[in-house]
Amino acid sequence: QVQLEESGGGLVQPGGSLRLSCAASGSIFTINTMGWYRQAPGKQRELVAKVISGGYTNYADSVRGRFTISRDNAKNTVYLEMNGLKPEDTAVYYCNAYVQSFRGGSYYSHWGQGTQVTVSA
Repeated sequence: QVQLEESGGGLVQPGGSLRLSCAASGSIFTINTMGWYRQAPGKQRELVAKVISGGYTNYADSVRGRFTISRDNAKNTVYLEMNGLKPEDTAVYYCNAYVQSFRGGSYYSHWGQGTQVTVSA
């Protein structure tokens, strides 16, 4: 079993900042990609940012330059620093990780339960 625990969501004014954290625990041998997705009401879940174990990052065009993703491999934790938040960033943010539970095993996708981010005056 693999668990992803997110924290750091909340209510913030436009232009403000938040930092999300997601810690993976359980049956983990190694983690390949870790990332953040979001889903706004009435919309499909979309990629926000992801980081591969070697450090390569990828961002959605809508957040590039405002959000920064990073990870601590020793802690199996991924972070999302969000600056210059806009009302359109309001959504439930989900952590995702591709985890290999034992050497030679397959990588499987795991999701956190989600954390609400609301940007409003």
